[in-house]
Amino acid sequence: MNELVCNLHIHSRYSDGTGNYSQIAEQAIASNLDVAIITDHNIRVGGIEKYYHKDEKSVLILTGEEVHDPNRDPQKNHALVLGCEEEVASLAPNPQALIDHVKRTGGAVFLAHPYEYDLPIFNETDISWENWAIEGFTGLELWNSFSEFKTVTRNFSQALFYAFFPEMIPHRPLQQTLSKWDELLNKGQKVFAIGGSDSHALHYQKGLIQKTIFPYRYHFSTINNHLLLPHPLSGDLLEDKRSVYKALFSGSSFIGNDLPASTRGFSFMAESENVTAGMGQELELAPGATIRVLLPQPCLLRLIHNGSVIQNMQNSDRMLHTVTKPGSYRVEAFIKYFGQYRGWIFSNPIFFRGNRKYRNI
Repeated sequence: MNELVCNLHIHSRYSDGTGNYSQIAEQAIASNLDVAIITDHNIRVGGIEKYYHKDEKSVLILTGEEVHDPNRDPQKNHALVLGCEEEVASLAPNPQALIDHVKRTGGAVFLAHPYEYDLPIFNETDISWENWAIEGFTGLELWNSFSEFKTVTRNFSQALFYAFFPEMIPHRPLQQTLSKWDELLNKGQKVFAIGGSDSHALHYQKGLIQKTIFPYRYHFSTINNHLLLPHPLSGDLLEDKRSVYKALFSGSSFIGNDLPASTRGFSFMAESENVTAGMGQELELAPGATIRVLLPQPCLLRLIHNGSVIQNMQNSDRMLHTVTKPGSYRVEAFIKYFGQYRGWIFSNPIFFRGNRKYRNI
């Protein structure tokens, strides 16, 4: 498999970010990204999807959209629309209609920052997802880098500290989001997880102090999606775009916090009756079925089955587990950084089919 690093949920000056597409691409190249997906608020900018090149390096820039109803008060139900070739912001007031329409066009909807704290000191409200009656969405934004700033910040002193030392922010996805994901998986629903940077590169000025808060390059070094493709990118825009979205939409990916250490090389595979499956795939459970996990370096490693930890290993770079029960299996890895364990890798699930089949909701 070929591993690509993809950062998504990026805002440009077309909505509330500060960079243009060329500037974002330049920062993505400097960060060694393979793919960056820009999702401005309620606008899909056309004509800018292409490969950008600099210093013999390149990055594939794609565009999606973060759709929400601007007339809703308070703000809720933000959705990341990927792979849809048309403007769909008019469907924002009806999330189910939005999901149905995007699916018909071959795109996918991921629920953005499903749970998020408010931040009253900056008049930032809680913009969590509330409409859980909807069906058919592809997945959840399990870890949102910018939203985590709201998680760790409760006063102005903390905000100032993290503005100057953003590398101290990433800890792990919110437990509420992890629990909701496991709840959906336990219902037999194939819901896949992505990580979002939610990058804006905000400019701050107070007196003589000027600073870009959380620049694009910072975000591109933290919460990324590592996509597993059967072949390398070809350089053909349409073909490579299809390959990237196929991996994202099918769960053939994992979320990596690349700030403490690169997560490239993580592997999570399962085998049953000589049939092998990777993340996002399903297997028939048979005697002798096994799960194998390999990591780039030793860490705290957990195997999760249907939302419960069933194997926990300290300072290990591999795991072998014999599977005896059907359900969803996923991996969490934590690594020491600044004196404490931080979330490092969160895999998408592998499904073992027993008496029931998993379904796309």
